[in-house]
Amino acid sequence: MKKLLITGVSGFLGWHLCQIAKQNWQVYGTYYYHNIEISGINLIKLNLTDFAELQQAFREIQPDAVIHTAARSQPNFCQIHPEESHLINVTASSNIAGLCADYAIPCVFTSTDLVFDGLNAPYKETDAVCPVNIYGEQKVLAEIQMLERYPMTAVCRMPLMFGNATPTAKSFIQPFIEILNQRKELNLFIDEFRTPTSAKTAVQGLLLALAKVNGIIHLGGKERISRYDFGRLLVDVFQLPAIGLKGCRQQDVQMAAPRPADVSLDSSKAFILGYQPRSIKEELEELALLIS
Repeated sequence: MKKLLITGVSGFLGWHLCQIAKQNWQVYGTYYYHNIEISGINLIKLNLTDFAELQQAFREIQPDAVIHTAARSQPNFCQIHPEESHLINVTASSNIAGLCADYAIPCVFTSTDLVFDGLNAPYKETDAVCPVNIYGEQKVLAEIQMLERYPMTAVCRMPLMFGNATPTAKSFIQPFIEILNQRKELNLFIDEFRTPTSAKTAVQGLLLALAKVNGIIHLGGKERISRYDFGRLLVDVFQLPAIGLKGCRQQDVQMAAPRPADVSLDSSKAFILGYQPRSIKEELEELALLIS
């Protein structure tokens, strides 16, 4: 089996990627902050911001392909700690692209829908980027630098993702479920829109990009939905108490990082290649069956 190096396997997306990729690849997974064990995965504790360590890992593993999911992906953290987050989000990403160029192997990078300002959705790959927070700015820099160093890189702009919790990471739905089950108040934005998809579907998109894509591709779901309406669907599918679910506006909540209003992705380019997200309700119903 060919060797696939996945960075950030203790993260939500990286862990889910391992579960599917190991069926067809010999997977090597890097982690750093959170110790983790994943059946069938060769795990390596690696500081991606240390270039000598990263270079050594490439020499030892001799990967046939790389999917780079590791990141500081919390916008509020990046806004408060721009230098620390830049090291992993930009510098390490650029170095990974450079090493993939040296080895002439496929490279996939997980970017974000937050590279856009939210004023002209839905966004195609050719639309101008204009991030409103530091996390989005860092992902834009990473995209530019990676494609400059290795034009064959597949830059995958990812949407909001949900799914089962992993041993070391949760998606945004786990806290929602917990709060609602406790009959506490859950305020969700009525004026923030995304094109979410499940981690399982997103992983299928990444593996498709690994095989078929050079350059930028959008891997959003097929439905544009507000946070609040997503919450209503969650209540319906998981049969949760709805008493605490409330709608609010972005301006009502003070956060370190500014948030764009609508970063819905137009992913028709990926759909043509065979990317097939299901409806949000279908994805949630499958999750509810797994949990029950």
